Amino acid sequence: MIPLYDTIPSRRKPYVVYGLITINVVVFIYQVMLSRVELIEFLYNFGLVPARFTSTRWATVWQLRTGLSLYSNKWLTFLSHMFLHGGWSHLIGNMWFLGLFGDNVEDELGHVRFLIFYLSGGVLASLVHFSLNLGSQVPMVGASGAISAVMGAYFVLFPYSRIVSLVPLYFFMPFLVAIPAFTYLFVWFIFQVLSGLLDSPTGSGVAYWAHIGGFVVGMIYGYVRRLRRRRYYW
Repeated sequence: MIPLYDTIPSRRKPYVVYGLITINVVVFIYQVMLSRVELIEFLYNFGLVPARFTSTRWATVWQLRTGLSLYSNKWLTFLSHMFLHGGWSHLIGNMWFLGLFGDNVEDELGHVRFLIFYLSGGVLASLVHFSLNLGSQVPMVGASGAISAVMGAYFVLFPYSRIVSLVPLYFFMPFLVAIPAFTYLFVWFIFQVLSGLLDSPTGSGVAYWAHIGGFVVGMIYGYVRRLRRRRYYW
């Protein structure tokens, strides 16, 4: 199923969502312009590499090989990894979900609060991945942890929305189906949990636990927001 749009219109333009999508696209275009060696160095310096924090020896060897100072920006990588992507499909998928779910959440929270929520959700999601992969030497890149937080907030704030999805049952006869947002996101979350539990020891290259952590963070924030909204209306 390919989600196309939801059934809840936004009252105001999601300028922060537009800005985040633009930044991600610009950064990815810059990545495409790099040579293979430059791209690897770029991803290792601005992606989140847990071994940079847990293995002084590994970080020192990498620094000697490249002449780059990993320690100068290692804490920044908890933020910078959100704006890097591993390929066109990775970028398009993440930006599609950000645009689909982010506009309503930004509408609910307001521009500034949404930006703070998005960045903090991405950081907290990356901490979940970090805590479960302390020795990993593979850079984690992508906005999916932050976007998962947005999806978790949407799950709580807009459970009665519908996600209109394209179902390619037959190659030449796809059809549209309106799936309750609660059902769609619940199934998505369960899939992430099962994938994380069944992931191979060598890893699939997907940060499932960052997705899970981000979604839970978003759910908690959405629940708090909903309680405040109820008190306001009361």
